[in-house]
Amino acid sequence: MLTLDQVVTFGIAAGILIAIPGPSVVFVVGRALSYGRGVALASVVGNTLGLLTIVVLVSAGLGVLVQESVVVFTVLKLVGAAYLVFLGVQAIRHRTGFRRASEVGPMPSMTAMRQGYVVGVSNPKGFMIIGALLPQFVVPDAGRVPLQLLLLGLVAVAIGLVSDSTWAVVAARVRDWFTATPGRGEAIGVIGGTSMIGLGVTLAVSGRD
Repeated sequence: MLTLDQVVTFGIAAGILIAIPGPSVVFVVGRALSYGRGVALASVVGNTLGLLTIVVLVSAGLGVLVQESVVVFTVLKLVGAAYLVFLGVQAIRHRTGFRRASEVGPMPSMTAMRQGYVVGVSNPKGFMIIGALLPQFVVPDAGRVPLQLLLLGLVAVAIGLVSDSTWAVVAARVRDWFTATPGRGEAIGVIGGTSMIGLGVTLAVSGRD
């Protein structure tokens, strides 16, 4: 079905786009700074499942609807932006709890995954990247175009998982330094929360490009 050349060339193109810090990276870094590596990695899993959902929808043809409909694009964008702002405000409100993580325990993994999924699946740029990039590497004459889209999309999902996980681990190591003192611990909540609020606002006012 797919040739090695298809997979390699698409993997390089997707890898370049994914490596550029965007909404998912900022979200994961914010989770790592606020809650630590475990929650950040659980958020990565949820975010990856959100991207996987986008891949399936695009493969089924819904990516065209998002590309062509201003209303659908705007709704997805605003929902994702509002949710990010909400999570950022919550992080700042509970900032004193970050330095007491060992006492109160981390955020449940399922909660982190659920939040990550909402952020991932409501990110309209995911539809834009997958919907615009994938078709360029499909070979219509080979047949089963939806299957080609799905398989290539899975390559992007795998690359995204590795990239976001790396960001999560690196950011979590920085968090360890912050939690060395109470003042630094509270700063984590402010930094992580502010980054998510900033991302939400940026996403809300951004255009379709």
